[in-house]
This record gives sequence, structure tokens and C-alpha cells, in this order.
Amino acid sequence: MASDVKITELALYADRVASAAKGAARALAVATGEHKDRWLRLAAKRLRERATDVLTANARDVAAAPEHGLTAAEIDRLRLDGPRIEAMAAALEQIAMLPDPVGEVIEGHVRPNGLEIHRVRVPLGVVFFIYESRPNVTTDAAAICVKSGNAVILRGGKESLHSNLALHALLRDTLVEAELPPDAVQIVETTDRAAVGHFLRLHEKISVTIPRGGKSLIERVMAEATMPVIKHYDGNCHVYVDRAADLAMAQSILINAKCQRPGVCNAAESLLVHRDVAEAFLTSVGPDLRQRGVELRCCEQSRKLLPGSRPATDDDFRTEFLDLILSVKIVDDLEQAIAHVEEYGSHHTDVIVTNDLTAARRFVAGVDSAAVMVNASTRFNDGGEFGLGAEIGISTDKFHARGPCGLRELTSYKYVVYGNGQVRS
Repeated sequence: MASDVKITELALYADRVASAAKGAARALAVATGEHKDRWLRLAAKRLRERATDVLTANARDVAAAPEHGLTAAEIDRLRLDGPRIEAMAAALEQIAMLPDPVGEVIEGHVRPNGLEIHRVRVPLGVVFFIYESRPNVTTDAAAICVKSGNAVILRGGKESLHSNLALHALLRDTLVEAELPPDAVQIVETTDRAAVGHFLRLHEKISVTIPRGGKSLIERVMAEATMPVIKHYDGNCHVYVDRAADLAMAQSILINAKCQRPGVCNAAESLLVHRDVAEAFLTSVGPDLRQRGVELRCCEQSRKLLPGSRPATDDDFRTEFLDLILSVKIVDDLEQAIAHVEEYGSHHTDVIVTNDLTAARRFVAGVDSAAVMVNASTRFNDGGEFGLGAEIGISTDKFHARGPCGLRELTSYKYVVYGNGQVRS
């Protein structure tokens, strides 16, 4: 009986939150860009003013991280400090400076009968956003959703609950101050995983669900969601060093892609090297990687050039490590590299390093990923780096939104037709 009561309570809670979000979405749909930008600037200001409160809450989460079994890389994603708080505030201000997508006329034309046909951007409505570990995502997601006219229900991981509650408090306060509906940004306060299932059934009130986390989370959401899902699948990202690569450039790109922040989705997880440059490149980059604490899991041929490495399994080539671990394979040619990426990758971000324009074009055409880079780090696949201000995720889908999902990716459109009395014969 107690179990039945709990299920009923969670269902009622989810419905209450979603209903409030739907009401807020209606108000946001007609809110002016000035009101939304005022809120973003107020939120940035309050974040700086209340940084101590946020950092105190975050310290509680970081202290409890070992109880949740978080790795060192995952704890790094969880931890906030002064510079990261400032980066979060700056991102809010950058989003305020971006054009408001709501009401943008995508295209228009006049029919022979005089009807003016316009395709106009509109918000999606209510976004249910599920994510893990990174409290900076809380402010990014809230900002992008509200700026694009959407209400958002935030469901962060239990490991970041105190940080997210502190951030939500200041976001809600500033929504009121900016004369926007406070329920435009809500946070799921229960850590009970069963609550997610109740939200996923509310398709009449929630327009889209965006899961951002591990593969098991996304598979669960895909299995249970009754509304559309924009997937942020794992980032098994590759760097391919071509036979025509500048090897010094390739080394710099790989070190940045793997080591700058190994716990994020756009970090490199696998290195492919053309046979013709394998010895020169691997004997140079290997010591650099080891010095930085990277564990190498290698194919049989690359192990001979990388002393102390471990043999790679088939699973290693398929794994998003989110840690200082890198799989390595020597390939015979460009086509084998493309085939490997397509077989083992996650269609997130993949890189070719080459001075051969023909090879670069063939790689770009052959690799079906959300972002394909030529001579640049995987770490650039990011909303901020792409000039979107920030992102709510990096979609590996091919419909509606792909790659970093910024403001426009959280809109749909409607047709607006102007006439002067036309009737159809």
C-alpha cells in the first residue's frame, strides 16, 4: 500500500510541475525579447552576487561525490569554482546578446492570388531536460529555453542536487524580478528515478524531452518517452592522423582533444593513424600522452610503438571513456579510417588532420557525424564555440536538430498567411 501511495504522489507531483510549465510556456510565447534579455542579465548579475551561496552548495555535492561512485573526471565536471561561475554568468550575458528567434520569418512568398505565405519561428513549448553531474548546464539550459520562448523542467543528477537547487533559486527569483512567469524554469526536487517515468508519460503537457547523459539514461528515455526526444548520445570521438598530416599539428590537436577536459562528450576517445606516419607520430606523441596520465589501449601493431600500452578489445574501440584513456589503431588508408569511424563511432564529433584537400573532402563526405572537423580539435563542437551562445546538448539525431542545440534548434515554425478576402474556388 505504501508503494502505491508513493507512486500516486510522484505522478501527482509530475503532473503539477508539467501543468505549471505549460502555463508558463503560454506566457513566454508572447514575451518580448527585451523582457527575456533583462532576465538573462539579471540572472548573470545575481549569480556573481550569490556566488558564495552556490559554491557552498556545490562543496556539499563534491564532498558527497565518492558516495555516488564518481570518477575523478566526473568530479571535475561537478565541481564549480570562481572562474567557472564567471563563465556561467558570461554565457548568460552572451545569450542575451543573441537575436531572439521567436517570430523570425524563415521565408515568405506571395501566391498568384495575392496570399502572403510566411513561415515563422515559434517555441516548442515545454522542454523536459534530463542531465547529469554538471551544474553549469543548469544555467545554460534555462537560458536557452527561456530565450527561445520555452518553459523548462530541469532534472539534474542526484550528485549535483544541492548545486542545482541553489542555482534554481536565483533563476526563479530573477524571473519574478524580470516580470516573467517563475514557473518558466522548474527543477525536479526529488531524486527518485521513478519520477522520470511519470514525466515521460505527460506528452499532452511536455513538448519534447532532451536527455543528456550516459547511454543507459538515453536508452531508458527512448523506451519510455511518449513525446519526441532529441538525443544527446555518447561522444565516442575520433582523431584520424592522415598520411599527409602536419605531425606537430596533429600532436597538438590530439593532446587538446584528449587531455583538456577528458570527462566531456566532445573529448577524443580514439586515435587512428595512417600506416605511413604511424611510427613517426606514435613515438612522438606516446611519451606526451603518458606524461599526462593517459592510458593507451592499442591494436597489435600500435602496441609495438607504444611501450607500456594495453591491448585494445573490440569494446574499447566502442567505448566513451570520459577519462584519461585512449584507444589507438593503425589503419592502412583513409577508407579504412572512415570505415572504422562509421563502425565504432557514435556520430558525435570526428576529426581528420591532413594537408591533402582531397583526403579532407573524402573524410567529410564519408563520416556521418554531427560535426566533422578538419585540422581542429574535437573540443570545438560546442554551442559557445560555434557562436550559438551556449547549448542544451549536442544532438546526434538527423531530424530537426543536429549538433549543438542552441536557440533556433529549440523552435519549430508555423505558417502565417495574410490575405485580403481570398476564397478558394
